[in-house]
Amino acid sequence: MAAAPDHRPGPSGDGAPEHYFSEAPAARHRPGQVVVDAGGDRFGLATDAGTFSPRRLDPGTAFLLDVAPAPPPAGTFLDLGCGYGPLAVALARRSPAARVVAVDVNARSRELCAVNAAALGCGNVEVHAPDDIDPDLRFDLIWSNPPIRVGKGALHDLLRHWLGRLAPGGAAVLVVGRNLGADSLQRWLDEAGWPTERLASKRGYRLLRSVRT
Repeated sequence: MAAAPDHRPGPSGDGAPEHYFSEAPAARHRPGQVVVDAGGDRFGLATDAGTFSPRRLDPGTAFLLDVAPAPPPAGTFLDLGCGYGPLAVALARRSPAARVVAVDVNARSRELCAVNAAALGCGNVEVHAPDDIDPDLRFDLIWSNPPIRVGKGALHDLLRHWLGRLAPGGAAVLVVGRNLGADSLQRWLDEAGWPTERLASKRGYRLLRSVRT
């Protein structure tokens, strides 16, 4: 199952309506760099037009990096909707013994994520299209800034698929805008069988943690 596209109007880098969720973005290349501060660990990432938030680190992603609980020292982790790699690289640097799987529908994003991970010496990151993931692979941890604006049905299908691949006792940490339905999503996750708590709130964002019991 492919990760659903995100229809948030976040910056595409060139004002084009295509945005970053296209599988093969046609936006003219505009290379750039974003500096990430992940709990005091600062690193630069190459970016480009046609990817999500290429000119600055998305504030929701920054919030997750700032307040999410530390990942386990080892295990198999998933960055769902990796973009150019801020979450995948942060996970890899915090847990060098872990296997970090980065997934995105956008080929340009996947290429950048792989380039950034390699440039920073994160040999424990592997980057894939969603359909290329082994269906038997299970994850101990998922980090994601999920595509809320795809619509409720598509979002629920997406989360059922990937949260359904959590290992027993595994957890998903999701950052969601309050005005984009974070509270209703938390209720749905609870009702769908993934007990969910709100870890933190800040500047219009909620950080949610769902577990597989």
